[in-house]
Amino acid sequence: MAVKHKIIVTYTKDLSVEIPDVETLLLARERISKYKITLDITSKPLKNKMIEVFTKLKYTDVEESKKKALFELLHSTVVEIEDTKIEKNEMKKFILCDLQIEVFPKIREAFVQILRHSGFPEANFSGEIDFNKLYEQRSNQ
Repeated sequence: MAVKHKIIVTYTKDLSVEIPDVETLLLARERISKYKITLDITSKPLKNKMIEVFTKLKYTDVEESKKKALFELLHSTVVEIEDTKIEKNEMKKFILCDLQIEVFPKIREAFVQILRHSGFPEANFSGEIDFNKLYEQRSNQ
């Protein structure tokens, strides 16, 4: 059963683009296809049946290198939960899966635009994030 909700506001809470020097920029542009995205989703309860869900994207070079750029975006979505009785597992699925499927396309597009405006005009993420799989992995921990 889908959790009945209303998105109150969604915004970029924190943004970091770290390119220490032009050498790093040039090297990172060559290696950008080797960069990997990591995703972390957390939440905290607010008043009046609301929760704040944080979606953190981090895009880094996974190989050891002294010259690498770092891109990080923390996005917040404040949601009012309209259902009164929701089980813990149902809420967890909503936060990790259902809500992310709803908001992530806009978060992703904003992040790609930031990369492009930061000197990486060809930046793009290949593949999709399987939020159902992410939920299953977290549930088995």
